[in-house]
Amino acid sequence: MPNPGEHHPAFEEYCECIFELQEDDVDVIQARIAERLQVSRPAVSEMMKRLEAEGLITGDKAIALTAAGERLAEQVVRRHRLAERFLTDVLKLSWAEAHHEAGRWEHVISDSVEQAMVELLGDPTTCPHGNPIPGSGYEARPDSGPLSKIAVGDAFTVRRITEELEFEPGLLEFLEASAIQPGNVGTVTALSPDGTLTVEIEGHHVGVGSFASERILVTA
Repeated sequence: MPNPGEHHPAFEEYCECIFELQEDDVDVIQARIAERLQVSRPAVSEMMKRLEAEGLITGDKAIALTAAGERLAEQVVRRHRLAERFLTDVLKLSWAEAHHEAGRWEHVISDSVEQAMVELLGDPTTCPHGNPIPGSGYEARPDSGPLSKIAVGDAFTVRRITEELEFEPGLLEFLEASAIQPGNVGTVTALSPDGTLTVEIEGHHVGVGSFASERILVTA
C-alpha cells in the first residue's frame, strides 16, 4: 500500500498519461487514454471516477488535472525522463529499452535517489528524446515546428521526439537506428505523394511517414 501522501501506481500512470496527452496537444478523452495505456474503455471510465474522487482530475466538460493531479503527474514524468536519461547516458541502454524500464522506475525513485541522479547527470533539462524534464528550467524553442513543414532541399535540426511517438511499436528503435535524434542535423531530400519525407541525416537516407514527421519537432 502507498504511504500517506503517496498514490497508487495506477493513479500515477493515469495522471502521467493525461499530462503527456496535454503536452502533445492531443484531446484528453477516454478513448485516447485507453489507446495510450492499452486498457479497455470501461476500465478508463471507472478509473476516471476514482481519480475525480481523489481530487486529481476534474471531468465536468473535459478531462483535466487538478492542481494536485498536476503535481503528481509532474513528479512521475520528471522521474521517468530522468530515468531514461540515466539509462541511456550511463548504462547505455537503447531508447526503447530505456523507455520501457523507466516506466517501472518512475514509481519507485525516492527524493534522495532523484537528487543523486540529477547531480550525476549534470541537471539535464530533457529526456533523450528531447522532451522537457519538469522542474528543470527547460525553455522551449519558439522557432521549433514539425518536420513535415520542412521543404525539400532545406536543412533542419532535430529538437524533440514527442511522447506520442514513443508509444508506436518499433518507432523508437527506427528513429534511434536512423540517427533521427535531438541535436542531429539533416536535410529533406524528397517528398512522396503519400506525405512520406526522405531525409538524409548523419549518413543515413531514410523515409519518414506523415504520422511521424508531424510529431518530430525540428528547427530549420
